[in-house]
Amino acid sequence: MTAYNNRQNFEMHRWPALHLAFNQIKHVVNGDGLISKQFKVELFTMASLVSGCAHCQSLGAARLNSMGVETGRIRAIWEYETSDLFLAEERAALDLVRAASLLPNATTPQHFANLREHYSDQQIVEILAVNSLAGWLTRWNDTVATVTDQVSVDWATENLSDVGWQIGKHVDEKSEQREGPPPRHKDK
Repeated sequence: MTAYNNRQNFEMHRWPALHLAFNQIKHVVNGDGLISKQFKVELFTMASLVSGCAHCQSLGAARLNSMGVETGRIRAIWEYETSDLFLAEERAALDLVRAASLLPNATTPQHFANLREHYSDQQIVEILAVNSLAGWLTRWNDTVATVTDQVSVDWATENLSDVGWQIGKHVDEKSEQREGPPPRHKDK
């Protein structure tokens, strides 16, 4: 067994009040809003890419695939700045999320000026909330090296390896691996 010895012992459900509060925030952030659910997952995937959490990258990408997003668009997140699959407003949001996911945070007033050309204040709050939720999840999962489910690993290996995705430290004993991605609420 690895140095992470029984990573499932560090699942959030070990602290029921935290787990409940986190799930409530996750439900609000991922729920209906002015930003599409697909774009929220794309933003989450960008934040995961910047943070370096391969577990969250594969979950985000596999979730987009399960939503029916074309593989080409998912792969293009890795090169959104030059991809013609993203509109100017999407690039502005991805730019903010990328800058906000860096440590130290690299956001500038120009990021917000660019966003305001395309988004309302409420939409910008939603974008910030997605990034903040992603920050929580990427820190948690990358710290304990959460073992990624085989469905997400297989999809990411097949479709994202040539853009730089690698499983890294998120692989280990079968006993620590979920059968599939974490369950989603019906409205997600």
